[in-house]
Amino acid sequence: MNILFPPYEPRLQKEDNQLFTWCLIRKKWVLFTKEEWVRQNWLNYLLQELKYPSSMIAVERGIQLGELKKRVDILVFKNSMPWLLIECKEQDVPLTEKTVQQILGYQTVLQTGYLIISNGNESRGFEIKSAAISEMVSIPPYA
Repeated sequence: MNILFPPYEPRLQKEDNQLFTWCLIRKKWVLFTKEEWVRQNWLNYLLQELKYPSSMIAVERGIQLGELKKRVDILVFKNSMPWLLIECKEQDVPLTEKTVQQILGYQTVLQTGYLIISNGNESRGFEIKSAAISEMVSIPPYA
């Protein structure tokens, strides 16, 4: 799946020698890491290009995975149900079987219809229909 992020200039501020960016969804300053760059570009893409409603997007939402507390990067809701899950990695982190297994673990709890893993350079998407998983070629429209 080839994603071309639109031009995006994040709002940045420096504090105590650390760089922060304004999160488009959380509406607060967050540490500007390599993974956060990927997350904010995805959020900008979902909002600006695909016109997903911001009120239906959760960022770094906590979930319970067995005994573990985890946080999912981006979760889009539709009809009050988890609909699309995006797992972001740093740009220099390859998308491996481990990344796929991580998002599939989250899927056991969330039961979304769509999964995306991305490092900003490469993205893979999967559609889940009645326990069958197929690779997506494009991201579904929200409408």
